[in-house]
Amino acid sequence: MKNILVTGALGQIGSELVERLRELYGPSHVIATDIRDSEEMKEKGPFAIVDVQDAARLYEVANKYEADTIIHLAALLSAKAEMMPKLAWDLNMNGLLNALEVAKELGAQFFTPSSIGAFGPSTPKTAAPQETIQRPTTMYGINKVAGELLCDYYFRKYGVDTRGLRFPGLISYQTEPGGGTTDYAVDIYYGAVQEGMYTSYLKEDTYLDMMYMKDAIDAIIQLMEADGKKLQYRNAYNVTAFSACPKDFAQSIRKWLPDFQFSVKVDRTRQAIADSWPDHIDCSQAEQDWGFRPAYDLDAVTKDMLEKIRGKITAED
Repeated sequence: MKNILVTGALGQIGSELVERLRELYGPSHVIATDIRDSEEMKEKGPFAIVDVQDAARLYEVANKYEADTIIHLAALLSAKAEMMPKLAWDLNMNGLLNALEVAKELGAQFFTPSSIGAFGPSTPKTAAPQETIQRPTTMYGINKVAGELLCDYYFRKYGVDTRGLRFPGLISYQTEPGGGTTDYAVDIYYGAVQEGMYTSYLKEDTYLDMMYMKDAIDAIIQLMEADGKKLQYRNAYNVTAFSACPKDFAQSIRKWLPDFQFSVKVDRTRQAIADSWPDHIDCSQAEQDWGFRPAYDLDAVTKDMLEKIRGKITAED
């Protein structure tokens, strides 16, 4: 990777990924793009406003900066996608198709994330395997399954070096949650620090896979730098760090904040989405093919999140 263009650069993954890529490859070699403007992002390296549904504009910016790698993150997430399914299809699918076309034209390496949302109620609930039935019941999940297949198609038909990861819920202190079903795993830490309490919109025993953003960023970079000949599932590797439920997060937080108060008020839409996903996925194929190894378990995430959020709030004050 020499010149890396990132779409959706102001989102939850993008904001931290761009920062890390600029540390590794140099600020001038990482072109951040988003539909929103950002003076802060502009100060740190190349930035352009790009709507990924505008194919001509996306190609113009990628060609201008001679991008040899495209990391496509622009998307509408699970809960928001259920509220606006047509917009989700237009943005998630047409945006992906446009980005793949640009990668094809420029001969660029390509990454886009998939998700545990690509699974459905008929997927095995425990240790869901790398290859298994995928019949999602959400628009977001449908987008992700179609996206995995579309990337496979561009690899087979056009030779585009496409790669992807099925991410679990991602936990980060830097960016506000963007409408995902697993966002409680971020909100609960802010609630703990700011108010000493949190009300979960998922049932306390709803288990889902999770990963700290630092591990997710490392996984993206590691996959992109891996030997392509060793990638058996290049566009849909299962990755995860741990499976946990809201009650587990509350118990972990109490190790540092013993008086933390936790309650539940179920949001039916998000609960239904969560119930359609596996409790835990098997990521042994990623471990075998390119050495995936997460560094953070739940308590390590909790310790770092509480410290970082305190520091962030102090700095803002």
